[in-house]
Amino acid sequence: MLKNNLNVIILSLAVVISAYLFSNAFQNRNKSNDTISVTGLGKKDFVSDLIVWSGSFSKKSTTLKEAYASLDADREKIKSYLSSKGIAPTEMVFSAVNFNKDFQTVFNENGTTKQQIFTGFTLTQSVSIQSKEVNKIEEISRQSSELINSGVEFYSNPPEYYYTKLAELKIKMIAEATKDASIRAKSIAENADANLGNLKKSDMGVFQITGQNSSEDFSYGGSFNTQSKNKTANITVKLVYQVN
Repeated sequence: MLKNNLNVIILSLAVVISAYLFSNAFQNRNKSNDTISVTGLGKKDFVSDLIVWSGSFSKKSTTLKEAYASLDADREKIKSYLSSKGIAPTEMVFSAVNFNKDFQTVFNENGTTKQQIFTGFTLTQSVSIQSKEVNKIEEISRQSSELINSGVEFYSNPPEYYYTKLAELKIKMIAEATKDASIRAKSIAENADANLGNLKKSDMGVFQITGQNSSEDFSYGGSFNTQSKNKTANITVKLVYQVN
């Protein structure tokens, strides 16, 4: 009889202890899940302070020597033109000369190739300008068609726009996004009658640079617009806080 009572007592104690441990684990599990996750945004409009503009020109001749001579003449005309616009010779970077042998394909009546006839050499060279005088170079790029009047077949590429203080801009925007996320978290906690605890985790999103007032889509790996002089930078920061 005593042995049976002892077994009952031990079993009862085991049930009580198990219930306590289960309850404590359940409470701790819920406690670890009491968090607030918020995303803050940092956004800044800015104007590019560096421009890169390039163009190419070419000449064709039946002999390589004549083609080179003609290309040299065009290069001097381009140098003279750019100098007259206030661009220093040191700002003009000319690439190496590329040349191709040109052939005309003659076909048989059945459409197969009969022969290829050599028609001459085409030589091509490009020139690029990098400057912080954005407005001036931008205007020159629009006027470059004037070179055609001097007999130069000049093909102008659209200017590319950059910003030399991106590192500083990123730091400021990360701080802005973090502050924005923190304010959101405090507001949510206050409205829920809770106290905001320690920061548990933070993640930074990718840096996005798009043209101002454009419909460009954000890229998963980050976007970097070079076509627009006026740009908008965006970055997000995700914060996870403990809630007490």
